[in-house]
Amino acid sequence: MSIEQEVPATAPDAVEVSAEETKESNTLKVIGWLSVGLAVAAVGFFVGRELLCRYKFKRRTPYDFYAHAGEKQTGEFGLGI
Repeated sequence: MSIEQEVPATAPDAVEVSAEETKESNTLKVIGWLSVGLAVAAVGFFVGRELLCRYKFKRRTPYDFYAHAGEKQTGEFGLGI
């Protein structure tokens, strides 16, 4: 058994990462996460709207069917004629 410690040699093909490459990588990560967040928010709004429409549709009353049956709106209202 040897008492000497082995010193790991650096690999000859090890590449140093410059600060500029790190900055670009971080920027791309931030842009990627922001786009994922916006996509999740958009899907959430869409699903929420659909659920609300279905909820309202299922809870209709008979009055909702005939709410505007007898009304006739005139085009002259508010025109001063």
